[in-house]
Amino acid sequence: MHENLLVSFGIIIVLAMGAQWIAWRLRLPSILFLLIFGFVAGPITNVLHIDDLIGELLFPLVSVAVGIILFEGGLSLKLSELPHIGVPTGRLITVGALITWAIASWGAFSILNLDLTLSVLLGAILIVTGPTVVTPLLRQIHPKGRVGSLLKWEGILIDPVGALIAVLVFEGIITGNFTSIEAATSTIFIGVLRTILEGGGLGLLAAAFLVFVLQRYWLPDYLQNGVTLMMVIGVFALANTLQPEAGLVATTVMGIAMANQERVSITRILEFTEDLQILLIGTLFIILSARVSLDNLLAVMRLPGLLFLLLLIFVVRPISVLISTWFTDLNWRERAFIAWLAPRGIVAASVASVFAFELNVEGYAGADQIAAYTFMIIVGTVVIYSLTSGWVARRLDLAEEHPQGVLIVGADRVAVEIGKAVRDLGFEALLVDNNQSHIREARRAGLRTFYGSALSEKTSIDLDLSGIGRLLALTPNNEVNSLASLHFSDEFGRAEVYQLYAEPVNGSERRSTNLHGRFLFDKQLVHEKALELIETGGEIKTIPIDEEFTLDALHDQYEDEAYPLFLFTEQGQLNINTLDVELLPKSGQKLVILLASADSAQPRMMRTNTNHSAADEEIKRN
Repeated sequence: MHENLLVSFGIIIVLAMGAQWIAWRLRLPSILFLLIFGFVAGPITNVLHIDDLIGELLFPLVSVAVGIILFEGGLSLKLSELPHIGVPTGRLITVGALITWAIASWGAFSILNLDLTLSVLLGAILIVTGPTVVTPLLRQIHPKGRVGSLLKWEGILIDPVGALIAVLVFEGIITGNFTSIEAATSTIFIGVLRTILEGGGLGLLAAAFLVFVLQRYWLPDYLQNGVTLMMVIGVFALANTLQPEAGLVATTVMGIAMANQERVSITRILEFTEDLQILLIGTLFIILSARVSLDNLLAVMRLPGLLFLLLLIFVVRPISVLISTWFTDLNWRERAFIAWLAPRGIVAASVASVFAFELNVEGYAGADQIAAYTFMIIVGTVVIYSLTSGWVARRLDLAEEHPQGVLIVGADRVAVEIGKAVRDLGFEALLVDNNQSHIREARRAGLRTFYGSALSEKTSIDLDLSGIGRLLALTPNNEVNSLASLHFSDEFGRAEVYQLYAEPVNGSERRSTNLHGRFLFDKQLVHEKALELIETGGEIKTIPIDEEFTLDALHDQYEDEAYPLFLFTEQGQLNINTLDVELLPKSGQKLVILLASADSAQPRMMRTNTNHSAADEEIKRN
């Protein structure tokens, strides 16, 4: 018996992580493989018997796991984004949620022929979208401007809103409080108000207490993650005790509060919750999809179910977005793209599974259909949006096929000066660093920044890469630069990841180009040299190129030491100077150089790449 339980748990973990691994290799949404693996292991082959395996602990564990996932999502939300997206986001999670609920409930009643109470419940469940599905899609699309941030905020905040409404409807069904429209409205209003006040208040208190403890070093480093997890689970359980599903609000608010304070570093917590989220999402989808009845699943995959899916995609979401964003400063392209992205995720699956089970216990006929229809909607929306959203974004000119902005790893003075030069040429420059003082200085310079480790998977997920198509690793640590180049090579391609030159460890220039990015600028311009030039009065200059320009003329004009960095072409392209490709300035272009101060310059030597060593030529060929 114990051996069978062990094998079953092993299968769940293997399927959960294996599905995400395969999805990463194939560049497809992991939720598709998780659902397929769960269906195969559960209703199709009966390898997994979830109710026998976990029993009554199933749904409490699912609820806690969802609370942890929303805490991790809250850690990615920055309040600095709200001035640009706050109004439409607020309307989408309030007015938009009510519109979605109303039309989806009508569709479930009219198209799926569910009874009124189950229709209202299914409509409430389908309010949610979900960051676990939206965020990976945004990473693939690279939308321009603010739509990416808006969709991220909506996806995280709409989950506790939708779950809360669904719980209140469920409680009304069970207790019979919805005897009239007035009674239902009063019950829902009071429930929402209590949930926001009690859940939000507990979340803020928990975040404040955790910051207080960390700020005074009352926790050793090795206990930070464990105590944080304890706080998240504790505040979730306490909030749920006071008000059903207030725990989701509490953990989300706690995450947002932790992300937007600057008193303590949360890098370790971010990395821990990122890893934990990946495991929890995979495990939950396997467990919940394995519980779905095959007969119910086949029953819903017919014409009424498909019509209901089309209603959600082509009617419910567009109307919801149209009304919610009316009289906002979003343009029609942004509104159209937001209207075309509303996949459902783990919260919808978990809430539907819990309610279907509870309603079955209460003897409600057809309750299993709630979970089956929800899983069908999850699969349908993920497939349709993942296949079409990139094309829609490009047609609306909200995604760049070849973005030329730069993601700069590091935010010290060297990175800031280079970032300012890129920005002044009209391109996006985003600096990422886990040093708070560096981030503050970069922000004072007016640059976009992200606080976090560039090597963290969570950072990769949470970064807004709109307009970004290259990586410049500019830290003083060569190992970090190389790892960052490798980390982002899948995101940008190996041809668009660059790092400062690093001396080979064994003294030989023969080394694999797979272990580092393309080397920038000049062999002599390592980080120490660049910092020395800047701190001694050097500056980055942009030189217009005319027909009479030559490198010799530049040599005569600038007697100081100079290093070419970028070339801005007449077609608006930003070419980066590297050891393997020589910049060839032409009339009408602009050359960006790092020029040393006349007082600190060494004997004049214009640094160009006209004379490559044999090793340079080998790098170029590779």
